[in-house]
Amino acid sequence: MILIAYGGAAFGRLDPRRALAHALNLVGAGLILLSLLTADFNLSATVMESVWALIALAGLIRAGLGRRP
Repeated sequence: MILIAYGGAAFGRLDPRRALAHALNLVGAGLILLSLLTADFNLSATVMESVWALIALAGLIRAGLGRRP
């Protein structure tokens, strides 16, 4: 999911300010967090993905409110 959002933004196919990009990032980070918490725990990766998810959530909220990041 995260790579889809990144690739879409890098190739101009997905506006990184839109809700879809934030949602893809949030779902992707959530899935990675799930795998980290249920299989091989890694503190640094867990912290990074948690922050990634929080940033995506904030962007999603801002996009939903009609504000620009």
